[in-house]
Amino acid sequence: MSNLIVTILHSGENIPPEATWLKTLPEEILMCDVDRFVDRLYVPSLEKLGITFVKTDWHRYVVDLNRIPEDVDAASVEGSSHPAGLHSRGYHWCVTTYDHLLMKAPLSKSLHQKFTDLIYTPFHQQIQNQYQQILKNNAEIFHIDAHSMPSVGTKMHRDPGQRRADIVVSDCSGKSCKPEFKDLVIAAYCTAGFKVAYNWPYLGGRVTEQYGRPAMGHHALQVELVRDLYMDEKTKQFKADEALKVQKKISLALSYIQAHLPLKNK
Repeated sequence: MSNLIVTILHSGENIPPEATWLKTLPEEILMCDVDRFVDRLYVPSLEKLGITFVKTDWHRYVVDLNRIPEDVDAASVEGSSHPAGLHSRGYHWCVTTYDHLLMKAPLSKSLHQKFTDLIYTPFHQQIQNQYQQILKNNAEIFHIDAHSMPSVGTKMHRDPGQRRADIVVSDCSGKSCKPEFKDLVIAAYCTAGFKVAYNWPYLGGRVTEQYGRPAMGHHALQVELVRDLYMDEKTKQFKADEALKVQKKISLALSYIQAHLPLKNK
């Protein structure tokens, strides 16, 4: 079994019936922050290469799997001790990165728990189960958390108005993996033909923070892919010809990474 695992947290589009506030939104807003089609870009190569992966079908506005259940505020969950606005794009999204209002009223504590039991707990249990399987035959785990990003930073981001690289690799400022893995992943995406940035504008999320434990041999990286390479960012529609080129590049990058694992310390 390979010691490489890929997670895809934000490509899901399913909305549970209880999330009524999302049901009437136009597609352009509903899909505003979804990593739409990332699964279609990665999964064929992951299956072909035999790389372990975990993905979700659930929409990130209901539960963001790159957060933790405590990342809520008074606007998202009733009775939260955190003031409204602290976690506007937290565990339950209140507004989009383009400042569209999503939630007009906070969830009850019971609905918050129901969504946690339905979406968050099973997903992270799957990751933990896969970690245990990998560790049966390997001393180290190498984990890529695959995402997509707007091509230009919004006012909600650290880089408003700035054009971004094709790929952003993040390791929580060097805390979530050993340098050799970060260097390998950057080299892989560069070799595949992408322009790559490191820790800008993203540093990593809760997944890299939670699972990246280099001292234990658990190495996690976040990899963001700019969306306009494969989709129309305004209409949120797939650009098939362009996407095929991106798929091929991703396959090259994953093959490169797989071929150079396990890593030896410098």
